[in-house]
Amino acid sequence: MKDRLKEIDAIIKESLTREEAEFYDSLEEQNTFEMMGGLFRGKNRWLLIIMNIIVLVALGFLVWSIVQFLNAETAAGMVRWAALGFVCFGMIGMLKIYAWMQMDKNAVLRELKRLELQISSLANKEVTR
Repeated sequence: MKDRLKEIDAIIKESLTREEAEFYDSLEEQNTFEMMGGLFRGKNRWLLIIMNIIVLVALGFLVWSIVQFLNAETAAGMVRWAALGFVCFGMIGMLKIYAWMQMDKNAVLRELKRLELQISSLANKEVTR
């Protein structure tokens, strides 16, 4: 199966111009760190920067609430600090899930672009015959 995919990629690259082939190569699968870096290259990079600042602030409050929870002398105080800790933990989790969804969206868009390029090259190949 992998050999067939390599053959198909080779056929597609042969039918493309040099610029299109470079673009096709830039659409290769990315590792996790490249996908995380890609979050900060789009139109919504300002939103991701603000979200990461909020995550850091929430992490600070989470650590603070854990320390205060451990030093609380009454059960009511422990409940209050635990509640704040859970809110901070939930906030961090939700913001991270949003970032992972954006990474997945970018991966799907990259695959769609590859598919469009493949269809375009095959259509041009059929026209020239």
